[in-house]
Amino acid sequence: MKIGLIGTGRIGAFHAETLKSVPGVDRIVVADADAARARVLADTLGTEAAETLPQMYADGLDGVVITAATSAHAELIHQALDAEVPVFCEKPVALDVAGTLAVVERCATITVPVQIGFQRRFDRGYRAAREALRSGDLGWLHTLRACTSDQAPPPAAFIPTSGGLFRDCSIHDFDILRWLTGREVVSVYAQGANRGDSFFADGDDVDTCAALLRFDDDTLATVTATRYNGAGHDVRLEVCGSKGARIVGLDDRAPLPSAEPHVSWQQSAPYATFMERFHDAYVTELRAFVDVAAGHAKSPCPPTDALEALYVAEACDRSRRTGEPVSVADVRVPMAEADVYDAPDRHRAPLP
Repeated sequence: MKIGLIGTGRIGAFHAETLKSVPGVDRIVVADADAARARVLADTLGTEAAETLPQMYADGLDGVVITAATSAHAELIHQALDAEVPVFCEKPVALDVAGTLAVVERCATITVPVQIGFQRRFDRGYRAAREALRSGDLGWLHTLRACTSDQAPPPAAFIPTSGGLFRDCSIHDFDILRWLTGREVVSVYAQGANRGDSFFADGDDVDTCAALLRFDDDTLATVTATRYNGAGHDVRLEVCGSKGARIVGLDDRAPLPSAEPHVSWQQSAPYATFMERFHDAYVTELRAFVDVAAGHAKSPCPPTDALEALYVAEACDRSRRTGEPVSVADVRVPMAEADVYDAPDRHRAPLP
């Protein structure tokens, strides 16, 4: 199979290297708005580089991986669909609901598969917690506590095009909570703060946030995020039920130094980046996409799911700006087609 990759920054380079080891992929072509950067990556990895996207598609592709700037995602997805090429795109689909909805509505009318990059669905810990919950081992669910904490902030130039902390960062938690529980978020109450560099406030963003989510069965969840977690990169989820609990991310690299005397359990250096934390999940995710592109499986994360996570992010951002609780229904946009929306697990392909 011949796979194209658009966007040769940090995550693009990582995905390109991963694709080299995926069974069935024998050719990789990379492209970037900065053609010179694409050529450098191609030379480094021993792959091909395309000078332009029309050239990439004209030469034929079996699938394309989009890792370009967030603001370009929707346009690049439409371009791939125009060429009838299966698409993997890093989240989010677009920076706003309108752009995301346009992709969702188009995908409802075509057969070309689109997979959105929510890699936590492929993480062993999250999958084990989901299985424990769905099997009944945890009893009925009462509380979820999710956190995503970066050790260091992104570059200042990233913030104006990121969509904000809820859409860029916490959206992973919103997606995984829906996927794990099979329930929908009905209301949120969120707050945000800036304690670090001024470029977050200058970009109309926050560097720290907290949200309380209520699901349609009255389960409660807290979601927190920060760009300044000096202890290390920390991504965890506590799944608490009437019979038991599971904690995702509680391994020997979790940055959780104990304040209790004579207690020490951390054995290895804390994670520094999300790519370290989710390395294996990213590999499994791309292998799943190659199966999707080959026609062997359905998309395990269609754009409809990305839209639902975005609605929660939109509600949280509105709540932190107004200081009031927000119903997710108040930010939802009616679909053009009644059957576009898929509730959790309805018509969804199982994970490989």
